[in-house]
Parts: sequence; structure tokens; C-alpha cells
Amino acid sequence: MRVAILAAATLSLVAAGMGTAEAARKKVQVASAYDGTWSIEVITLDGPCDRAYRYGVQIRQGEARYPGSDFNITGRVATNGAVRATISRGSDSANVVGRLGRQGYGNGTWTTNGGISCRGQWNAERRG
Repeated sequence: MRVAILAAATLSLVAAGMGTAEAARKKVQVASAYDGTWSIEVITLDGPCDRAYRYGVQIRQGEARYPGSDFNITGRVATNGAVRATISRGSDSANVVGRLGRQGYGNGTWTTNGGISCRGQWNAERRG
């Protein structure tokens, strides 16, 4: 189901990049503090998207990877744990914002863009 996949994809944790090459090197060093497996809970607060999901995301050197090819992810986990991302599938997309903590937890919000109008929150917990 298109709505279900987009809502689930919304929480694949990736965040905004930094501007300079030096900042990028520092980002990889510090962002690796967030590397590992994260369990993500996605909750829809408003709109026709499915109510809730839970799935796993791998973060490596600050980049999120989701097993499967149902959607595209752009962005990174910033050195301070800030999460900013765009998740897309076809013409549907969603913006994700929030923060991961070094203690192994994180949270934030998500909103869809365009045709499907949904918004919600997400919670993350490090698993590995």
C-alpha cells in the first residue's frame, strides 16, 4: 500500500549534511557515534496514513540504510545528532526532523509533502 510504505519510510533516520570538506570529515568522525542498528517506531497523528509501524534502520558513518528498495533517502545524521531528511517514493515524499542522543534514544516529527497529507512523530532506540 502506497500510504503505508511512505509513512514507514518517513522515519528512516538520515540528517542534513554540513557545508565544507573539513566539516564533512568532522561529521563522519562524530556522526559515527550514532552508528549501529536503530529500532524506529512511527506514529501517525493526523491524516490517512496507517497508525503505527516499527522497523530497523542501520546507520553507518552517519548515513542511514534501510534494507529494501521501496523508497529513496537523502540526508545524514549531523554531528550533534540532529536528524533532517527527505524520504521519497515516486512523486510522494516526506520531511523528517528530530534528534538522536548518544544515550541510544531519539525522537522527532515527520510530515508528508504533496498529495498525501499526514503528520506524526517518531521514536528511536539503539539496538546494536
